[in-house]
Amino acid sequence: MSMLPLLVLGLIVLKMGIHVLQEYERGVVFRLGRLSVTKGPGLIFIIPFVDKMVKIDQRTITMDIPTQDVITRDNISIKVNAVLYFRAIDPSRAVVQVENYLYATSQLAQTTLRSVCGEASLDDLLQKRDELNLRIQEIIDHQTDPWGIKVSLVEIKHIDLPQEMQRAMAKQAEAERDRRAKVIQAEGEAQAAGKLKEAADIMAAEPITVQLRYLETLRSIATEHNSTIVFPLPLDFMDVFKKLANRS
Repeated sequence: MSMLPLLVLGLIVLKMGIHVLQEYERGVVFRLGRLSVTKGPGLIFIIPFVDKMVKIDQRTITMDIPTQDVITRDNISIKVNAVLYFRAIDPSRAVVQVENYLYATSQLAQTTLRSVCGEASLDDLLQKRDELNLRIQEIIDHQTDPWGIKVSLVEIKHIDLPQEMQRAMAKQAEAERDRRAKVIQAEGEAQAAGKLKEAADIMAAEPITVQLRYLETLRSIATEHNSTIVFPLPLDFMDVFKKLANRS
């Protein structure tokens, strides 16, 4: 009976020392306060009361960057938010070099978003978003590298403009659409005028084409309106047929 308490105590200690880490997890082990080794995945054992283990998830983390108030380079006040993708590639540095790498990365992402967007104009924010995303990603990745963090992607999600700026941009877009419509209409009229000039040159060179066009117009009128039509016969109309007979 005296061995039973020792056996129970041994089982408890063994259970405290055995851990199972998933494929995406790593365990940073500290032995008596000093960094010892990084273990995992799978079944690992640590010495209870001597070793302390901190689990680190190495999967890609998706973090929303809260909406930031930004004044652009051209003094326009906007609100910008984004999303950040990163992962811990060095678990030991993520534990030793920074107190809370999730909170630290979030704060760094917010300040970088404000800084980069504040250096750009509104047109750049709207038209060169990919370049700004890449620049923000490079800055955050460089700053978090000592922490063992790899930033893979940053995407600006939404840019909230003031109401007066939205109305001004809507007017500008409407004016641009009107300009394009007028340009297209003018180009169409120019092309039509060119075709009419070509037709007039052909008719001037061959007078018979005028008479044929005259007959075609009469045929169209007779087809569309079922009524009796009285039209004058040009004096030179018969000359056309005489010329055709002579050519034959």
